[in-house]
Amino acid sequence: MAMLLRRVWETMSSRTCSTGDSSARPSCTTESSSLGAFDQIPWDVLIQIVKLIGPKEAAKLCVVSKSWRALVSDNRLWIFFLQHQQEPWDSIFFGETTLGSGYPYQTLATGLSFMHIYGQRAQVPGSVIIDGGSGYCKFGWSKYDCPSGRTATFLEFGNIESPMYSRLRHFFATIYSRMQVKPSTQPIVVSIPICHYDDTENAKASRRQLKDCFQQVLFDLNVPAVCAVNQATLALYAAKRTSGIVVNIGFQVTSVVPILHGKVMRKVGVEVMGLGALKLTGYLRLLMQQNNINFGSLYTVRTLKEKLCYVAADYKAELSKDTQASLEIAGEGWFTLSKERFQTGEILFQPRMADVRTMGLDQAVALCMDHCHYAELSGDDAWFKTVILTGGSACLPGLAERLEKELRGLLPSSISNGIRVIPPPYGADTAWFGAKLVGNLSTFPGAWCATKKQFRQKSRFNIMWRSSLPYLEDDAH
Repeated sequence: MAMLLRRVWETMSSRTCSTGDSSARPSCTTESSSLGAFDQIPWDVLIQIVKLIGPKEAAKLCVVSKSWRALVSDNRLWIFFLQHQQEPWDSIFFGETTLGSGYPYQTLATGLSFMHIYGQRAQVPGSVIIDGGSGYCKFGWSKYDCPSGRTATFLEFGNIESPMYSRLRHFFATIYSRMQVKPSTQPIVVSIPICHYDDTENAKASRRQLKDCFQQVLFDLNVPAVCAVNQATLALYAAKRTSGIVVNIGFQVTSVVPILHGKVMRKVGVEVMGLGALKLTGYLRLLMQQNNINFGSLYTVRTLKEKLCYVAADYKAELSKDTQASLEIAGEGWFTLSKERFQTGEILFQPRMADVRTMGLDQAVALCMDHCHYAELSGDDAWFKTVILTGGSACLPGLAERLEKELRGLLPSSISNGIRVIPPPYGADTAWFGAKLVGNLSTFPGAWCATKKQFRQKSRFNIMWRSSLPYLEDDAH
């Protein structure tokens, strides 16, 4: 430990000598003091010194004396160390203070120690994250900056009559094979698609069956612990919130999901539009064919949609503008689009342009907000006035601004005041990043996960009591 203190002293001495500022150089003293020769250095300067030696060495200083322990346990120091982690500091703070206790959320004690949180996070081994849907799946490690791989999914999660177990087992086994990891080595955070939207007993049973199938498959693959959270809630976490309305533009449909304190408010109503990313891509393909723009594959059309398309703030005004833009696609050459660029996204607000008989996105969200307002689920109406967009097609530039504008025009001021529409915080990977936030918590796996033993006990309990007790559904998990 003497060597450690000497290192701290030498670090400070070398920095002050290099600056040539004699007034900043601490002077030695023989007087007894709590920090020895460091006692004359201002507290804030000492914090800067300890920052230089790093978190591991700083933690060792706790055993020197009570004064050093008080110094290096200062929250400001460990917040600095946490700010240099892969995740943004505001996400870490939200996760540890709001999600750290698991679901349902509990108010944490006031004496929160970020030194302890840093130490716990350093020991969390990380988890496998699989965010799958009916279109595409993102997978990787919670300790990585972003998903390590993507693959097509095309699982019909809404069809419980299909051989779901065998398809899911093949799907998860394939993902683990691509990641080159044994399922038994790490816990998993897996997203459950939003489906079976009603609040009926049949819909509850279908959702329960789907979640049980996910867990059964993973436990049969020897995964040690499973955290299963629906995609909309994970997207909300990524936006550092536990309440709001999540608009998920999926592969086949778009769902408008009200969530209060992490729980999907199905009694209020999940609005569903029969229009998703596939329809947007198909409509752009139709427009290109009508304008004699040749292309080699649907992948080309999807790439053009992602790179060139946007949502107009005013559709009629945009028609009179020059909106031409070009993009080169490897192996196929240059493509030039004009009005197709904003006509594609417009079908979200005017579905009949693409011969789709459903309400527009603005109407669906306004209806959801109206239901939330009159349901009076909370003393504060602000919970549903934040709208989080998620899904690949939700990344279209201008979509958030246009939706917010339309909502203000559709809703009375008593509801529309304070509305804010937020673009996907992490693009097409927003739900994956919500899962990453959970998987890196200092308390993970803890209350967030179920083990095989717990799953089997719960299954036996449900078989015994399901016929006689009402089922309390936990839509966050």
